Amino acid sequence: MADLTIGYAAMLEQFAPQEVVGYQVLAEEHGFSGCMAADHFQPWVPAQGEASFVWSVLAAVGERTRGDLGPGVTCPSFRFHPAVVAQAAATTEAMYPGRSWLGLGSGEALNEHVVPGYWPEAGERSLRMWEAIEVIRKLFDASLANKDVKHDGRFFKMESTRLWTMPEQAPPILVATAGPINAKKTGKFADGIITVGAPLEKIGGLFDKFAEGAREAGKDPDTMPRVLQLHLSWAPTDEEALANAMDQWPNGGMKFPKADIRSPFDFEQMAKLVRPEDFEGRMVISSDPDVHRAAIQKFCDLGFDRVYLHNVGRNQAEWIEVFGREVLPKLHR
Repeated sequence: MADLTIGYAAMLEQFAPQEVVGYQVLAEEHGFSGCMAADHFQPWVPAQGEASFVWSVLAAVGERTRGDLGPGVTCPSFRFHPAVVAQAAATTEAMYPGRSWLGLGSGEALNEHVVPGYWPEAGERSLRMWEAIEVIRKLFDASLANKDVKHDGRFFKMESTRLWTMPEQAPPILVATAGPINAKKTGKFADGIITVGAPLEKIGGLFDKFAEGAREAGKDPDTMPRVLQLHLSWAPTDEEALANAMDQWPNGGMKFPKADIRSPFDFEQMAKLVRPEDFEGRMVISSDPDVHRAAIQKFCDLGFDRVYLHNVGRNQAEWIEVFGREVLPKLHR
């Protein structure tokens, strides 16, 4: 069983790239280990205000830190052809051996619709993701063997090629999912699972399906990464913490699927309907570090070995220092 690491979730939709790198460096100095950087073409709401290119930021983070790093998560099937995602991931791992991972998901219209075309329903998006993973695996395996490979599938075609810049080992593929069917497929076809904060019983069910799929593929699920991205709001007062959530992360209080919404300005209008009580059970909002520690510990007890924390306010430096001192040292497996 892997040791517990607590990393920094870098929200590129909130902060300019140089800010993100600086916060990641500060986080590592205060006990955080690793970077999960958001892959967004647009912010959720205009108030967040940024959306830099994730692979550029990861390269800069890699130069200035020592922990693991990966996109959390990227979609390999709309803006990017899976071959391009494979190249980006292979290059990152070649630059920072043993530190990177490839986080993949089925995509959201907010980021992916910028490439014109029909936006499919959730089932087809999942099918596209799994075929994209097949393409990426083919490229990784063939390139390690110094061979070309091609693909002719339902959604993707690739002419004979290989990755000419390839690390000694391919980066692990982690899949983000919140549903039981994809959780089982993740155990079977991927190297680890990513999910976001959710009711503990729901995550327990996902882990069961993940383990079932892994065992069917002859793998030991206890050796496979279980990764959590957790949004929270901390500030010196409860009132500030709530105000930060309402202004900067109203999407965290929206109790409906968001994958089909295309514009930050549409989210902005929806945000006007969000009320403080909408965050209950979805995100901890408190000025008390120990309240946050207890909530994070419950997820650690459930079996996560990597937890990447995102404080939704702009008070990043203050939060990093407080949690580095009062929360991280008390967390354990």
